[in-house]
Amino acid sequence: MVDDVAARLREICLALPEAEEKPFGGHTAPSYRVRDKLFLMTSEDGRSMTFKAGPGVQEALVSSQPERFFVPAYVGAKGWVGARLDVEQDWAEIDELVRDSYRLVAPKRLAALIDA
Repeated sequence: MVDDVAARLREICLALPEAEEKPFGGHTAPSYRVRDKLFLMTSEDGRSMTFKAGPGVQEALVSSQPERFFVPAYVGAKGWVGARLDVEQDWAEIDELVRDSYRLVAPKRLAALIDA
């Protein structure tokens, strides 16, 4: 299951303009960047991911679906959201959340390409 989830996330992330897979720090788990800015990180065990979210999104997701979403350590205070990948997922929603995270860190010109 973890391999399927990782492959699905990879497909979503790498479909975005100039996105690349590159581990974060000393970790070996896949992380995704645009122009060397992180927009998604996965956990070492492949059971969760973290992504950047706009104001209010973290609170809305965590309070409405605590079985799926959580406030991650370290980056949670900066509005990032954790998503458990070892539970049933709404992949259309995950795709949109990943796209939103990308839009928040990508240069405007690249972010505009995914809406075109």
